[in-house]
Amino acid sequence: MLPDNLYIWLNESTARKNQEETTKLITPYDVPVTQFIAKLAKYLKENIEEIQPPIWAAFAKTGTHVEKQPQDPDWWYTRSASILRKVYVHGPIGLEKLRAQYGGRKDYGVKPEHAVKASGNIIRKALQQLANAGLVQIVASKGRSMSPKGRKLVKEVAEDLHKELVKSTPALKKYRGE
Repeated sequence: MLPDNLYIWLNESTARKNQEETTKLITPYDVPVTQFIAKLAKYLKENIEEIQPPIWAAFAKTGTHVEKQPQDPDWWYTRSASILRKVYVHGPIGLEKLRAQYGGRKDYGVKPEHAVKASGNIIRKALQQLANAGLVQIVASKGRSMSPKGRKLVKEVAEDLHKELVKSTPALKKYRGE
């Protein structure tokens, strides 16, 4: 027979462990990237009016390494959502690092290919719109980082996506501690 104080300790530790498991937060690290960006882009398009594609966005290429402009009419929202996720994951991050991440290989024909950066104007305008919406903030001499409002939004979208994924694949419940 175990002493009473050991029973109390075991019960408290089990209760604490169960509480920790059920309060696990789902973050963008815990959900598939492509589905997360698509859901976040849909949210940005429907709910945040500060994020609007500029007039020239229908004709612009995303960099010198691509031959045509994007075929998706809602590509601006997808790029904004992707930038928001990158700021969450890698932040604080600057414009030049984002340009390098969205860049690609430029085909020079017979000459060897070289890596080139993406369009800075597209990324800059998207970051400005995200900042005007209050989702991103400027950190002096370090670049952009997530604001508390942006961090909350990203986590809420990840939570919603995870709930949808659990409905289709019940085995994913183990990642929430359920």
